[in-house]
Amino acid sequence: MPDAESPAEVASRRALEAMYACLEAGESFRLEAGAGAGKTYSLIKALRFLIERNQRVLPRRSQQIACITFTNVAKDEIAARIDRSPLVFCETNHAFCWSLINGFQKPLRTLVEAMSVWQERIEEVGGSLGGRTIEYSLGHRSIREGRVSLHHDDILPLTISLMGHAKFRSMVTDRFPIILVDEYQDTDSDWVEAIKTHFLGQPGSPLFGFFGDHWQKIYGNGCGKLEHAAVTEIGKEANFRSVNTIVECLNRMRPELRQFVEDPTAVGRVRVFHTGNWTGQRQTGAHWAGDLPSPVGHDALERVKAMLVEDGWDLSPSHTKILMLTHRLLASEQGYSSLPVTFRFNESFTKKEHPHIAYFVDELEPACDAFVARKFGAMFEALGGTAPLMRSHADKASWSEAMTGLIALRETGTVGQIVDYLRAQHRPRLPEAIEKRERELRTFDRTAGIEMLPALAELEKFREVPYVEIKALRRYLDGHSPFETKHGVKGAEFENVLVVIGRGWNQYNFGEMLELAGAQAVPAAKQAAFERNRNLFYVACSRPKRRLALLFTQQLSPAALGTLEQWFGVGVLESLPL
Repeated sequence: MPDAESPAEVASRRALEAMYACLEAGESFRLEAGAGAGKTYSLIKALRFLIERNQRVLPRRSQQIACITFTNVAKDEIAARIDRSPLVFCETNHAFCWSLINGFQKPLRTLVEAMSVWQERIEEVGGSLGGRTIEYSLGHRSIREGRVSLHHDDILPLTISLMGHAKFRSMVTDRFPIILVDEYQDTDSDWVEAIKTHFLGQPGSPLFGFFGDHWQKIYGNGCGKLEHAAVTEIGKEANFRSVNTIVECLNRMRPELRQFVEDPTAVGRVRVFHTGNWTGQRQTGAHWAGDLPSPVGHDALERVKAMLVEDGWDLSPSHTKILMLTHRLLASEQGYSSLPVTFRFNESFTKKEHPHIAYFVDELEPACDAFVARKFGAMFEALGGTAPLMRSHADKASWSEAMTGLIALRETGTVGQIVDYLRAQHRPRLPEAIEKRERELRTFDRTAGIEMLPALAELEKFREVPYVEIKALRRYLDGHSPFETKHGVKGAEFENVLVVIGRGWNQYNFGEMLELAGAQAVPAAKQAAFERNRNLFYVACSRPKRRLALLFTQQLSPAALGTLEQWFGVGVLESLPL
């Protein structure tokens, strides 16, 4: 006799049956899978279902099932789990869109010529692209003899423009009668709006399947919750990750998507620490007001860690993840304490929105690692292109000499010294965005009585930062650390999670979010900020399998504490003695 299904398995089966019914009927759908529900599992089941039913029809029509992912890591995981079936075209959204638009060369030239970001370059080559070929391989904008290289940011706007043409839409449907979108909530909002306008509900359009969770939207330009009359909503009310003690808290936080656990008898614990009884002078300033000073915050963290060890926690990185939602404390723990006080916005370095940070972390540091490992092909790939033509031994020697000098300077130099070294060597070549900003700083006339622009003042300050802090930032962003923010762990799970919550992020104030969550209604002007804070909090709280602890270093109002009691239980809150 087969074992009885667990509550989570029953909920999962209901959602899969609803999804299969939509696929059979040719109806577009949105599968809303809360934390731990097995969203990727559902996507794989959908792909296998479709492969089984279309393995003869699609090849005969030269068609494929499109599966659009948010990251290359997700693309590789999904492709591996469907045995790299040739019936499925699995790519990131940018790669998928480029595969659609690259055959429309003439309209692309017209569209690129109309884009404001291209005007200066086009003027330099005579005001027209002529018959040049549009390509997307280098990742930065350039116009060369016979070729135009697109930037990453050009691809989606160009695709959206082409969606307005019936011929283009017909081509999309002919190639991909079924399109599945992973992590739909983080997919570019303008792109999703174009899909809603031109495809959903329109006769002869592809079947769309959207997989994700709008409570786990973590990127600012994502579409969030997707609603459309032609899209059936399916809620997956399972949680295969966390014990019931944690899931009950998530359900009180989010009663409209109640989840059921796999093992109702599994034991776990939730603890919530606040610092309301500390009587010293808290931090001030728009983004820091109400938080503990960093040294006191560090002491609070150490005290909580000691209490959790007494409670049976194994704090080794293989068992416990510490999520830091208070950035100055995180930065000091991680070794890049200059960055939060250098940049006006934390996103400049946490999300690599500043061009210098993006280049250092995503290109220069991986290239240096590859050079040290003597993987020269990987080095040039990290720098965004193929290996340059080496005409002589002298070319190789000059590259080797330049990189050897750079490796040494990274340990002792400042950011400014690294930039100046790269400007002098031209190996590697600095990106155009960095060259432009550095040139503006160098040519700024300090005697003209004009106030320096904030971006230039910020750069001047940044140039004094020791470059080793960039290396520390990269280690943190790559996850080689016991500390994370939720951006680095979305989709991940750990036995135990300690979430440290405070101020210092210009886009986040969790005390205010908790107050609003307990109010009758959220004011329209604060809705976006509320959802941003709530989503981060939900993602952080839903990572652990067995044990969850929260430490609030910021001052919480009685209303905020009331919301915590409502979500986590009256006896769970503990005032931390400091």
